[in-house]
Amino acid sequence: MSLLHGICRIMKRSKHSSQSFPTLEAINAMYDDEFRNQPLQPDGGKFKFIAEFLEKEALLLFEKEGAEFLEGIRRVFEFETPEIHDRDKYAWFRDEEFARETLAGVNPLSIQLVRELPLVSKLDEKIYGPADSLITKEVIEEQINGVMTAEEAVAKKKLFMLDYHDLYLPFVNKVRQLEGTTLYGSRALFFLAGDGTLRPIAIELTRPKSASKPQWREVFTPASGHKASITGSWQWQLAKAHVVCLDTGYHQLVSHWLRTHCCVEPYIIAANRQLSQMHPIYRLLAPSFRFTMEINAQARKLLINADGIIESTFSPGKYSMEISSAAYAEQWQFDKEALPEDLIRRGMAVRGEDGKLELAIEDYPYANDGLLVWDAIKQWASDYVAHYYACAADIVDDVELQAWWKEVRTKGHADKKDEPWWPHLDCHESLVQTLSTIMWVASAHHAAVNFSQYPYGGYVPNRPSIARINMPSEIGPDGMRAYMEAPDKVLLDTFPSQYQSALVMAILDVLSSHSSGEEYLGTYQEPAWQQNGKINNAFEDFRERMLRIAVQVNKWNRDPERKNRCGPGMVPYVQLRPSDGDPMAAKTVMG
Repeated sequence: MSLLHGICRIMKRSKHSSQSFPTLEAINAMYDDEFRNQPLQPDGGKFKFIAEFLEKEALLLFEKEGAEFLEGIRRVFEFETPEIHDRDKYAWFRDEEFARETLAGVNPLSIQLVRELPLVSKLDEKIYGPADSLITKEVIEEQINGVMTAEEAVAKKKLFMLDYHDLYLPFVNKVRQLEGTTLYGSRALFFLAGDGTLRPIAIELTRPKSASKPQWREVFTPASGHKASITGSWQWQLAKAHVVCLDTGYHQLVSHWLRTHCCVEPYIIAANRQLSQMHPIYRLLAPSFRFTMEINAQARKLLINADGIIESTFSPGKYSMEISSAAYAEQWQFDKEALPEDLIRRGMAVRGEDGKLELAIEDYPYANDGLLVWDAIKQWASDYVAHYYACAADIVDDVELQAWWKEVRTKGHADKKDEPWWPHLDCHESLVQTLSTIMWVASAHHAAVNFSQYPYGGYVPNRPSIARINMPSEIGPDGMRAYMEAPDKVLLDTFPSQYQSALVMAILDVLSSHSSGEEYLGTYQEPAWQQNGKINNAFEDFRERMLRIAVQVNKWNRDPERKNRCGPGMVPYVQLRPSDGDPMAAKTVMG
């Protein structure tokens, strides 16, 4: 990781650091077989080879022109072909894949149900402009070909949205003062088709007013039907690229870093301060906390640090952590970190009279698989707690347990210590729900947003991390003229530079890899549990349940009726498929 940080520092000093890819073929060539055969490496493998490269060649390499740079970077990094490119290298260009990845991609935690129209911002209109979205009922009805009214689409739960308008908009003008990046507030609207798949129907991009410019905003729609044109098609493609960049930033800064790394720290620190290592709750949670603090320390040193890899390669730049903090203040709530409650909050599920969840989209791979894993985790936690705490009084009177939870609330999350939604550990159900939430976030939630980063994001056009130029229509006549002359060049200039792409690909490859020392859910059992008949039986039930989930996930991935996870050239959803403990198994739930 520190070697990549070294490359980042060198990159910033290069006069060619902003060089775009010359063609899409040049991006594809990064994964060609002829470039994946490195010369024999000295003892110590890839990382020693990279270290020697940094010592002897890096400064020279980053002064080379683009073609020479690509040749050199291929020699250093043995990039495997990302799965999305390997299965269908044109998938990134299609609307169907753009929509599908909101349900089964690297960030399936942002899609939400549209519950009312018009779409309205909560920001101050005096500062950020009109609250009502430009995605009007008329726009919606035109895009769904009049099959129903916009109001009917809302009532029938047919409209869904990626909404990054209010979170990003306050940062747009600040980010745009940075060199080589841009930002928008955005909304992307989707329509649920009869076959259970989503279809994107509109994208709104907004720039608030500044001291020198009025507000700018525009709605882009797919170029189809009688309005189809090459011009409109490329504009739509550019708008999608900007939305994906915003989603990539949100994924890394919020869904991944904030929710599964940063917010987990207080549970770990408080546990080590307040719980004996012999305490049953410490033992239950310990496998979920393994490596988290070490990884977070490395992330603060090399990834999210000032002028580090994230700030150098993601759209928000030096405001990345500020945006993450804003998301924590506005969105993070412990009780909503439980999967069922998160789905309900986003309108993606409702709880029926029988207590079971009913999904708004039946084929929602993250939710389908996740709910099976959640139920297994909760049953294991319930059996475990029932053995050690015979009654509610035992929980209330556990001094260490109560001290742990108090520190989590009042010191670990001090900004939110007085919020009414914090659970009280005063009964079996509240303790089980709390422990299940923590274990879910640290294992399955993390797996869902981590291990698919390279399979999807390793192919730059599919998940660009930064948008470097504004939409042509915002730039004005000069922007439109350049766009009309060479729309593909405008798209390539919007994507990350060659240097940024190589760095992001390398870091995503590292982050997506499984360690040989990882422990997987349902595979590691404390020696003390094996000696306790009831706990041993409960754990064996948990293990068996996880293995049954793996069978079910494999079955769903082969079901052609589940069009969001099974189809020609489609990446199957395996991020929440439990493991048998084999560290080489494809993308599986971590312990």
